[in-house]
Amino acid sequence: MNHLSYTLPSDLEATLRSTLDEWQHADKLARLWDRDATLWTGNDEADWLGWLNIARQSLQLVDSLESFARDLAAGEIRQVVLLGMGGSSMAPEVIAMTFGQQPGYPELLVLDSTDPSQIKRVEAALDLEHTAFIVSSKSGSSLEPNILMAWFLQRLTEAVGAEKAVGHFIAITDPGTSLDKQATADGFMCIFPGKPDIGGRFSVLSNFGVVPAAVSGVDCRRFLEKTLEMVTACETTRELSDNPGVLPGCILGVAANAGRDKLTIVASPALASIGAWLEQLVAESTGKQGKGIIPVDGETLVNSAAYGNDRVFVYLSLAGEPDPDQDKAIARLEQAGEAVIRITLDDRYTLGQEFFRWEMATAVAGAVMDLNPFDQPDVEASKIEARKITDAYEAGGSLPDEAPLAADSQLALFADERNARELQSLAGGETVEALLKAHFGRAQPGDYVALLAYLDRNTDNTRQLQRLRDAVRQNGRIASCLGFGPRFLHSTGQAYKGGPNTGVFLQITADVHEDLQVPGRGYTFGVVEAAQAQGDIDVLVERGRRVLRVHLGSDVTAGLEQLNRLLTL
Repeated sequence: MNHLSYTLPSDLEATLRSTLDEWQHADKLARLWDRDATLWTGNDEADWLGWLNIARQSLQLVDSLESFARDLAAGEIRQVVLLGMGGSSMAPEVIAMTFGQQPGYPELLVLDSTDPSQIKRVEAALDLEHTAFIVSSKSGSSLEPNILMAWFLQRLTEAVGAEKAVGHFIAITDPGTSLDKQATADGFMCIFPGKPDIGGRFSVLSNFGVVPAAVSGVDCRRFLEKTLEMVTACETTRELSDNPGVLPGCILGVAANAGRDKLTIVASPALASIGAWLEQLVAESTGKQGKGIIPVDGETLVNSAAYGNDRVFVYLSLAGEPDPDQDKAIARLEQAGEAVIRITLDDRYTLGQEFFRWEMATAVAGAVMDLNPFDQPDVEASKIEARKITDAYEAGGSLPDEAPLAADSQLALFADERNARELQSLAGGETVEALLKAHFGRAQPGDYVALLAYLDRNTDNTRQLQRLRDAVRQNGRIASCLGFGPRFLHSTGQAYKGGPNTGVFLQITADVHEDLQVPGRGYTFGVVEAAQAQGDIDVLVERGRRVLRVHLGSDVTAGLEQLNRLLTL
């Protein structure tokens, strides 16, 4: 089984020991497995614990699932594209990127964006006649997978005809949802049911993760049997200091309560994609009621002196595929007295052990922090605002006009009245450079900066935004986060709006070059993306957050380069 070790500062170690003792004496492990909601807040937590036993249930169905996958591979399907968002897409992306394409099976791709450039880039890589689409939506009513389904159904209809097109589609959704009904009525290839007692971000070991794994050729029996080793250990290890799920959960909970609320995720290259899944799980589960653990994924790893005292580091590595530079950097952090959790995966097939370990740890951390880790009360807020904007666009044919706070040849800045007044007072000038620096200067020790990019999630844009993150840390030892919209709205977006008011947010938007009309709707994908960005910023403002929007115009590359020049001087 995957190995875990940790080092903690002495004061945190003492609090951890006290917390583990309290859990031991109060028999809280048994209460968790007995679905005792009073372990958390005594509300509806018991209704959302189906993930505890789902690995065993999935293993019982693995023969029929793998038979379906073999039949699909034996046909004419060469690529499978999963259309989803949040919990429905994060885990399949980790599986696809960790295992890669398996011999004799289709390539698995994941699309979770409304950005027209990203949609076109994925479509350009497809041979539509030999592509199947998995529409993955727990609620069945999520906007993004539904309009992506409409787009690709239209494109397939144009390529092979309406009767054949629906036969390229597979649905994963809870029973009785609108997607379930549509897939049944239209004659989709197959419908795989979700479990109503499992929330989206805890659903990786259900059909939402196992079906994509199977169709891409992962040996799901081996995967689930390995996972059950972790499930069993988390259930039966009664010495809680040795329990592989309770221990890291208590570390995260006591650390967050003590102000170490930035969970910095470091993963070896072979496992790099797991950070985004873990980011969603932790942020959406704990970021509420003014509390929260803020995951920091993909940040450049540096020496201890470059960090504040608000961090816990988790290092996930793969046995047999070491990264010497990462190993040395983590060892230096341990020697400097930082809080570090090390986990070594035996091989790729023990990935499921980490899925379950971190679900367990997140549930435990929620209990330690006195909150419900299974709801997401602030996710819906930005959806409502975005829906208002798209409805208004359908009625009137235009988006709301805005006047920039400042502009230059590449960039335009936008802010609400409160943030604008504060920035103008701090900046001592009204240039783009002065206002940007004043904005980032609002971040104080213990805060974090989040870049919210409504752009194509491609390699070049990611590289440029990572440079901005480096500048943020170098200028103030401040933790930095990077999210691409709209996918972060279904993960870290909960913590940004409902967690502690310690974030400084820069939203980044750009013009749409070639837009795509959403079939059957009175708006385009570009309008949806713009509405999601505006809805996001409206809720951040309503929650009193420090937020600024920068618009890059038509040349995204030049705009990001200009941002980097202004902020690294």
